[in-house]
Amino acid sequence: MRRWLNFPVAGQNCAATLDDAGGTHGLLLISGGNEIRSGAHRSQSWLAGEVAARGHPVLRYDRRGIGDSEGENGGFLTSAGDISAAAAAFRAACPSLQRITAFGNCDAAAALMLFHAAAGIDALLLANPWVVEDATDDGDTPALPPAAAIRARYLAKLRRPDEWLRLLRGGVDPGKLWRGIMAARGGNPAPQQADSLSALMAAAMQPSDIPATLLLARGDRTAQIFIEQWQSALWQPLHTRIPVHFVDSASHGFADDAARIWLLGQIMSALGTD
Repeated sequence: MRRWLNFPVAGQNCAATLDDAGGTHGLLLISGGNEIRSGAHRSQSWLAGEVAARGHPVLRYDRRGIGDSEGENGGFLTSAGDISAAAAAFRAACPSLQRITAFGNCDAAAALMLFHAAAGIDALLLANPWVVEDATDDGDTPALPPAAAIRARYLAKLRRPDEWLRLLRGGVDPGKLWRGIMAARGGNPAPQQADSLSALMAAAMQPSDIPATLLLARGDRTAQIFIEQWQSALWQPLHTRIPVHFVDSASHGFADDAARIWLLGQIMSALGTD
C-alpha cells in the first residue's frame, strides 16, 4: 500500500512516500542530485513499487529544499540530517522493521558514504558514486575527464565500424585524436588532498562495519571516474570488504531495460527474503 507522510528535519517538514509491504527488511531510497523522490522518468517510483510487491517496505523522500519539502536546498553535503531523519521516520512508520538497507545513486551514494554512521542504517547499496570536485583550482574551468573515462570513450568508438570509416575518410581531426590518445595514456590517479571529496568518502567508510556494495554502470562517466579513485591508495583498504558489481550499460541512472532489471535484481539480492 502506497501512502504519503511528512517528517521533520531541523524545524522543516520533508515529504516522503511509503510503499508499505509489511516485511522486516526495508529499502530507503536516497535521491541523487536535485531529483525529486519519484526519480527521473518516475524510475524510483517504479523501483519502490517493484520492491514492495516482493514483500519489502520502501521509503523515499525529498530532501530539504527539493520537491514537496520545505527549507533551502543546500546540496548533498548538507543532507546528513535528512538521511538520519528519514531512517527514523521509516522505522516509526513501519514498526516491524528490523533492518534498513539504503540505496543511493551518484551524489546520494556519496552522501551515504559520508553520513551513514549516525543514521541507523544497516547496509548500503552505492551506485555510481560521485567523487568529482566541482571545478579546478581556479574555480572556473571544469576538470578534464580522467584517463579511465577517456579510454572507455575511445574503446567504445573503436568497436564501431562507422568510426573506422570516418577515420579512413579523413573525418577525424588528427590533432584532436592525438591529444585524446595521450590523455588516455593517463597513469595512476594523482594523490588526493586530505580534504578532497574522494578522501573524505574513503575516510568515512574505513572505520565503518556496515556492509556495503558498489553497483557500477561500466559505460557511465561518473562510475569510470570513481573506479579510477577506487584503485588509488585511499580506497585500497576497502577492497577486501566492499564487493563491486558491474552492469554493461552507459546509463548513469540505470534507465535502459537491461540495466533497470539488473538493478532490481541487485537490490532484491541485498534485501533477501523475510
